[in-house]
Amino acid sequence: MADDSKNHKSNNQLSSDLDRRNFVALSVAAGLGVAGSASAAELPVVETNVEVKTPDGSCDAVFIHPTTGSYAGVLVWADALGLRPAMRDIGKRIAAEGYAVLVPNPFYRSVKAPAFDATFSFQNQADMAKLQQLRAPLNAPGAAEKDAVAYLTFLDAQEQVDKGKKIGTQGYCMGGPLVVKTAAALPNRVGAGASFHGGGLVTDKPDSPHLLAPKIKARMYFGIASNDDEHQPDAKDKLREAFAAAKVPAEIEVYPGALHGWCVPDMPAQNGKPIYNKPDAERAWGKLVALYKIALA
Repeated sequence: MADDSKNHKSNNQLSSDLDRRNFVALSVAAGLGVAGSASAAELPVVETNVEVKTPDGSCDAVFIHPTTGSYAGVLVWADALGLRPAMRDIGKRIAAEGYAVLVPNPFYRSVKAPAFDATFSFQNQADMAKLQQLRAPLNAPGAAEKDAVAYLTFLDAQEQVDKGKKIGTQGYCMGGPLVVKTAAALPNRVGAGASFHGGGLVTDKPDSPHLLAPKIKARMYFGIASNDDEHQPDAKDKLREAFAAAKVPAEIEVYPGALHGWCVPDMPAQNGKPIYNKPDAERAWGKLVALYKIALA
């Protein structure tokens, strides 16, 4: 796959004044959100390795789009295992629905992707220590927001991106809070955000992601794992309250029986049991496609 880089637009163009969409379509999106892919036919796509310039360096990423035409842009925030074949596949799948997709390496400040090999285990202390080390720069104040601006600037510089349409962003595990931060940092550009088994969406700290709701104009979706809900049963209620108070359309639901990480096919087994749950992953995918069809049209 060839490397590619292009000139970027100035960041202030991302802050153009776009009207907040009305809330009526929220119920429509919820009604459309059924299990399975919502498209009748997938488009052929092109996958290209790219480098995205950020204030902190150069981020290795993959840019995926249909072979012809221009489409709404989508930013995919990876889970804790970062950019790897499974995340590329997710990017290719949403691109085939008719979107121009960027999947960056969230750990670019420290390592090139992939950051981990197939032996990674959440029960291995050495693996977890490495993960925490890689995540630290991304969790620094303002780091994710700087990255988000760079990634959306990159998308808007590509001819395959229809800049007349809003951008969508989706995230998994640690990517969930990054979706919220992206939507808050670029409210006039981001039209939809989806978090699947997002971790740390609601905390007791003043910088908790759910407190960013008043800054967001995007239509939001939060799919919560059953074990995450068991560990923090009030999180879903605080999310609902925050987005309702901000008058931001948001659908929040718990997936009964689905474990944290259920959407990602290569998620390591936990205590010898698989985490990936195909029926619930397909249901979540249907929700994502429905959200984008409404909010990014």
